[in-house]
Amino acid sequence: MTGAGVRVGVGTRFLYDGETVEVVEMVSTAAGNEVVVKDASGRQYRRVALKELLGCGCARVIPDGSGPSSDDDQEVAAVVLAQLTTAEQEQLTVRAAHVREVLTGYRSGNPLIAGPSEPRPQFGEDVALSDRYAAKAAELGVGVRTIERWVGKFQKFGEAGLAVRRDSGTSSSKKDDRWVETALEVMVEHTDQSRPSRTMVIERANARVVARFGAGVVKLPSRATAFRILEDLERGHPTFRLSTKRNRDIASRPEGPYGKLRPTRPGEYLLMDTTRLDVFALDPVTLRWVQAELTVGMDWYTRCVLGIRLTPVSTKAVDAAATLYQAFRPRPAGKDWPAHAVWPEHGIPRSLLIDTSAIDGPMVGAASPALAPETIVIDHGKIYVSEHLTSVCQRMGISIQPARLRTGRDKGPVERFFRTIREDLLQALPGYKGPDVHSRGVAPESEAFFYLDELEAIIREWVAVVYHHRPHESLLDPHLPAVKMSPAVMFEHGIARAGYIEVPRDPDLGYEFLKVEWRTLQHYGFEVHGRRYHGNLPPGCRDGASPYPDRGKGKGRWWPLHVDPDDITRIYLRDPTSRRWYPLEWEHARSMQMPLSEDALAFARRLAKAKYLYPDDRIAVADLLERWNLGLGSSMTERRMALRMAREDAALDLDPDGPTDPTGLLSMTRHGTPATVDAAQTSEDIGDDDAEDEPDRPDDGDDFYADALEYL
Repeated sequence: MTGAGVRVGVGTRFLYDGETVEVVEMVSTAAGNEVVVKDASGRQYRRVALKELLGCGCARVIPDGSGPSSDDDQEVAAVVLAQLTTAEQEQLTVRAAHVREVLTGYRSGNPLIAGPSEPRPQFGEDVALSDRYAAKAAELGVGVRTIERWVGKFQKFGEAGLAVRRDSGTSSSKKDDRWVETALEVMVEHTDQSRPSRTMVIERANARVVARFGAGVVKLPSRATAFRILEDLERGHPTFRLSTKRNRDIASRPEGPYGKLRPTRPGEYLLMDTTRLDVFALDPVTLRWVQAELTVGMDWYTRCVLGIRLTPVSTKAVDAAATLYQAFRPRPAGKDWPAHAVWPEHGIPRSLLIDTSAIDGPMVGAASPALAPETIVIDHGKIYVSEHLTSVCQRMGISIQPARLRTGRDKGPVERFFRTIREDLLQALPGYKGPDVHSRGVAPESEAFFYLDELEAIIREWVAVVYHHRPHESLLDPHLPAVKMSPAVMFEHGIARAGYIEVPRDPDLGYEFLKVEWRTLQHYGFEVHGRRYHGNLPPGCRDGASPYPDRGKGKGRWWPLHVDPDDITRIYLRDPTSRRWYPLEWEHARSMQMPLSEDALAFARRLAKAKYLYPDDRIAVADLLERWNLGLGSSMTERRMALRMAREDAALDLDPDGPTDPTGLLSMTRHGTPATVDAAQTSEDIGDDDAEDEPDRPDDGDDFYADALEYL
């Protein structure tokens, strides 16, 4: 046969398990047809079911060369036709109609759908085929040999044989592969270097070819040809365009397809990462412009954000631990959040009807679901690979999966979240400075009017109200690929699919994420960095010695105190006998209405040192509370006063060893002589539109504050 089929019978040869066999007998049984084959030596025979011989992957018919084969050089018809333009397709349709008219007398090839006046006399059935060729050639103005070639291709390949053939080769005859390989070698050498010019690569390739093969052995391409070769090599190894960092990332890609972890249920993988936000904020304690860093923990399967931590300037290991702790103990939802943004307690359905008067206290839901992560995916930052954090994860059974170095795509979902929050939220806030210096405004720090705690509250509410309930393109069920689900819906889908979730075993496990300070017990309590703490102690703690071994500082006198640097108003002591936790309160904590960090207290001490001759913590905290209450004022007048105080603080050098402004704003000497020009307005340039509060101030700065307060 000359078609795609082959006749299987006696004498048909197969390639079976790498061995050539020949059919010598056909056997028909009740179970089906079988064949007896012999090997090439003619000594071994085997009986094989014909179904197995034709269906298994280890057997293949050896063609006799009279029919088509998959090894032919002929391109697939679908590929040939798909390369044609619209004009070429129309030309192909017309040419095929002419060929069918030559062969059958009808342009459609079927007498049942004959056109008007068909068949024409010169293409009738009684006309010789050679005369039809001549008539069609005369009609189209081409040679008879052209018509014969068209007919031959049509009869062998169909309409695809009449398509315009494109030369798949390029200018391979004009270039030497040795020069191309050398040029690519030079380009690869510049992967980790600064971007070279094409001319330099060509000159180095020419010199290296001459030194390696000798002068005149390899034909050097012309300048235009060399530029075209480099353009082709640029597609495989980018070197001359876009950023060098992007080119290095492309060069470091694996040769095979990307692999990735595939989560199958909520809580299986928790992605953790930190990024610097593209927006300025105002520190409510120091009243300075600061840059903020956002640390998040995201469940990979559902894309739910389980932990959020906003820190000024830089992130510490305790911030990473606090973010991870939020996965165990979610933060409470806001009082004014809509109902769909509040996560109910696990086990309580959303449609449960109860009598609110029978509840002791208000019902407060969670801002995010509570999960006990099985594995956390982190980068190699010091805050994530600290001995304390890794040890606690080991104790709690949390695996740590570090990402590859400088490979952000290993944490792709959380990296995409950072872009989403920048494009959908941050760029609409005052103080937005853009993703890079090329996108920055004239003075974005002059618009920063949100305090750090307010900015964190805005981000939390946006995540709960918008992000968790917006469909994501990457969240879908393979059985329903057209249905895009939101993180909240994906969480319900994950519970229904897995049938369970991992929840925290004990809420007190969160204290283990806090850092430890070793101190001795005195008659007034414990003292940590000049702060005294007291409260209820474990039984026998005050009278007995410490059960912990000697640390080189005295036997049986030192106790481990767990301290949160972001809230020094309390420390925690664990009874080694009963395993119960005891909170100890700072002696000045009752005079405060909010947590106080170590950095804030250090700043308050420096302020008191510059103001008083003999300051102590009580005076420092009192002054700090006065400034803090002013900074947290919610009225327009109080906020303007906070801005003016920020500029006044920037103009005073309170302590040579004090903290510096990370944004590089106004800096002045002790005597008030300006050292640099402030990018923002000074306090004298700021007006006040509240005539009743300050009638003597000129009304010349309304626009700035009016715009800033639009977002509050």
